[in-house]
Amino acid sequence: MTARYTLKVVSDFASAHSLRNYPGDCRRLHGHNWKVEVEAIADELNEQGMAVDFKVIKQLAKKVTDELDHRYLNEIAPFDSINPTAENLAAYIYRRLTEELDEPRVRIHAVTLWETERACVRYTEE
Repeated sequence: MTARYTLKVVSDFASAHSLRNYPGDCRRLHGHNWKVEVEAIADELNEQGMAVDFKVIKQLAKKVTDELDHRYLNEIAPFDSINPTAENLAAYIYRRLTEELDEPRVRIHAVTLWETERACVRYTEE
């Protein structure tokens, strides 16, 4: 059996969006206080007994969410051309984190994006 470590950090940001071609109220400008859960996985530990310092994942999550914080998402790439849905945001955050993570033992496994305290989407590439 192979060992697997799953690390999770939580970040947040606030932003506004409007959903294009949506038949309901969300087509109008509105905002969310988004919560982002980032899961990273590793199969081995470093010499300190860690997969990676939580601080590294937190800093990466903050870097990516700071790009979205207090912004009108429809005006920034790629959401100026694709709908800024929770699903598209989760995939975008996942891919940005994957680009930023430079730790040989660790990779981003999933991003869960909470639009409200009762509604979220989890994105992973398996």
